[in-house]
Amino acid sequence: MSSAVSTPSATLPSFPRVFVFFIVYGSLALLCLWLSYDIRFLEFDNGIGMTYIEQRNAALLWIVPLKILLLGLLGQFRGVFYFFRLYDAIRMVAALAIATVVVIFMGVFLHNVPAAKYFSIPRSIALIDFNLSLIIFVGFRVGIRTLRHRLKHSPSSYHGPIKRIAIIGAGNAGEQLAADLISRRATGIEPVCFLDDAVHKHGLEIHGIPIVGSPDVMPSLREKYGVTEVILALPSQGVRRIRQLSNLALESGLKVLVVPSMSELAGGRVRANDLRPVSVEDLLGREPAKLDDTAIDQLIHGRTVLVTGAGGSIGQEICRQVSRRQPKRLVILDQCEVLLYQTEQELISSDAGAIITPIIADVTDRTRMEEIFQRFRPELVLHAAAHKHVPMMESQPGEALKNNTLGTALVAELASNYQVKEFVLISTDKAINPTNVMGASKRLAEIAVQSMQTRPGNLTRFVAVRFGNVLGSSGSVIPMFKKQIAAGGPVTVTHPDVQRYFMTIPEAVGLVLQSATQGRGGDILVLEMGQPLKIIDVARQLIELSGFRPDIDIEIKITGLRPGEKMIEELQHHGEQHHPTAHPRIFRFVGPAMDNAKLPEFLQAVKQCISQEKDICKQGIRQLVPEYIPFVD
Repeated sequence: MSSAVSTPSATLPSFPRVFVFFIVYGSLALLCLWLSYDIRFLEFDNGIGMTYIEQRNAALLWIVPLKILLLGLLGQFRGVFYFFRLYDAIRMVAALAIATVVVIFMGVFLHNVPAAKYFSIPRSIALIDFNLSLIIFVGFRVGIRTLRHRLKHSPSSYHGPIKRIAIIGAGNAGEQLAADLISRRATGIEPVCFLDDAVHKHGLEIHGIPIVGSPDVMPSLREKYGVTEVILALPSQGVRRIRQLSNLALESGLKVLVVPSMSELAGGRVRANDLRPVSVEDLLGREPAKLDDTAIDQLIHGRTVLVTGAGGSIGQEICRQVSRRQPKRLVILDQCEVLLYQTEQELISSDAGAIITPIIADVTDRTRMEEIFQRFRPELVLHAAAHKHVPMMESQPGEALKNNTLGTALVAELASNYQVKEFVLISTDKAINPTNVMGASKRLAEIAVQSMQTRPGNLTRFVAVRFGNVLGSSGSVIPMFKKQIAAGGPVTVTHPDVQRYFMTIPEAVGLVLQSATQGRGGDILVLEMGQPLKIIDVARQLIELSGFRPDIDIEIKITGLRPGEKMIEELQHHGEQHHPTAHPRIFRFVGPAMDNAKLPEFLQAVKQCISQEKDICKQGIRQLVPEYIPFVD
């Protein structure tokens, strides 16, 4: 009760604050009006006549309160006194302008009314008063802010080395960053110049900082301006341009930082001054996909959503994006307590705590999963729970089948039983003509999910979404390379020609949600992955970003392909037909679905493989997935 009562009062100006503002603004308003009469009659030798002296004294009694009232109504009393920005100035100017208009209209309408002579102020005085008020009111607030800033952020309070930086991008993000850095000089960072591709900006200044040319002049910055670092304030630029600028900066011996992307800024998670080093995700990612936000909002808004595997890299990002689209409830499920706790805490910190319910459960546990479906009645299921590490699953094929295939089949069955509207399976490109157990187990999961679409009486729309590697996901190549570089090398690459498709985690999840709006039921949707990248090129980029030279400072060691590993992942099975969808980066693969009547026998065959010795288990999988080529010791 106490918080509910006290919260509104916190937004209202307290009496001491109102009193201070009243005294300050009242004094300034009195000074402006008093001086207006003196200035108006300065040319007369005998000064102000007695009539105008009486008029001024009377005007002070109603014009000063009028200004104070209007300033209060336009929110000037609610502001912190020493914070003053353009928005505050606009409100102040509006209040003073309205007061001037009122004074002029009073003078016009009451000019010939003798009884109202003290309300009929000459227009010249009203205009002089307005201009004086603008200068004195705004100047006073700016002066208070400047004085406080100089006292609080005096450069003398910082005794370390000064970093002289150049900002690339003289747009909104660059301006905001420069203003923040200028206001925090005690941090030891001094912006000395801007670089921008727009020629018409060259030679101009932003906050006193010159725009010295295009980014092509980077090689001369160190010698000419003493610059040691550059900041890319280009949140809306494409990956190719960021890669070009980063390479040029590194070649010029300059450290590179970036401001967050537009999606991060729009999401409210970060600010423009939250700088970070350029990451391999910035250089190897792709142009961000355009999503149909309206369709995705309709998919999620007001619904109960279940996310399995919520503790994993993909699962966490699904939870982040779903929580921002106002579901009725978000049930986050994982069998790992630690990872689930981390996801829960992150969602709580982003103000989603009221809608989430964390559930520890194993997707292969029928009793537990049925209890969850019966209790929460989800309308959308995003199934990301899976064992995904290729070498580990290669040595334990039964666990891959148990979790990836049977777990998926169980969750899909319960989704149909409880009439979930949409079920989305997160699959992988490794399921295409698989050469490893992990990919084969996911292919079996796809077959089971497609079969559920043909189940008699089924009302659920089942969709499987395939995509390749995501940058920075748990257990992927990027975190491994970073650890190897931190340890001084070597960085291990399996083969100099091995290639993989990459996309960022946020883009992959955004397209997964988009896919859920595109599928017609029983579809396997594949995300357009762009061009494959050589893993050895990824390793070289990451070494350079860490400030080292490949094969000189950090060795790149070729270790040979691992069991079940392909040189390059494929995009579709033999016999699958490729069809476009309404989204240019999502494709539909249509193939014959297994008759649902055969699904029990199919799953029983999978169960029989689980308990077998690994090589026998792999041969059993091959009977179920003919295109699977197992690796046998």
